[in-house]
Amino acid sequence: MATDYDAPRKTEEDTNEDSIEELKSRRHDKNSGKVDEDEVEAAEAFELPGADLSHEELAVQVLPKQTDEFTCASCFLVHHRSQLANQGKHGPICRDCAA
Repeated sequence: MATDYDAPRKTEEDTNEDSIEELKSRRHDKNSGKVDEDEVEAAEAFELPGADLSHEELAVQVLPKQTDEFTCASCFLVHHRSQLANQGKHGPICRDCAA
């Protein structure tokens, strides 16, 4: 792209006027000053490490290990048999731990 070096250049004053005009036009916009997220609500959902959670209650249904599942001897997670990588000398190993 060719550049015309003889064309007048904008000064800092001209660029500031453009941005002031933009601000004035946005000032009349009703949604420009509103924040989408409530700070208090966001702070309540944020948990600090080591926070006291003794008053919290978990609602999780725990199922016993099924016949088509195994417990990995490395990570101790219960996986489906399709995730079995090999039978190590210490027990079954999942694909994630074998990698």
